[in-house]
Amino acid sequence: MLRTKTLLIKVIQIKRQCPIYQVGDTFQIINGYQLVADKPLCMHSLASLMPYYVALSRGIDPVDLGLAKEGKIAYLQCLDPCEYTGGGTVVFAVTTEENLI
Repeated sequence: MLRTKTLLIKVIQIKRQCPIYQVGDTFQIINGYQLVADKPLCMHSLASLMPYYVALSRGIDPVDLGLAKEGKIAYLQCLDPCEYTGGGTVVFAVTTEENLI
């Protein structure tokens, strides 16, 4: 059986204002595919995470994926182009249990 790491996703910045998230909000992906959250999540944020969550949960280095300059934390942002929608672009830090934010 393939071992996966729990991903911890944390909101670290919001450009403009987001109706869903606040800086410091977190959610998890466990067992490589199970989303765990205490509050509603935004589909824009999930769309930005979809291409990478499997690789990150299998331990692929964020630098190798182009999601960081260095280190073990991956950085992603939601797809809301806030300047045109009036919403907010949210920046996430994605790490594993071993590399807590």
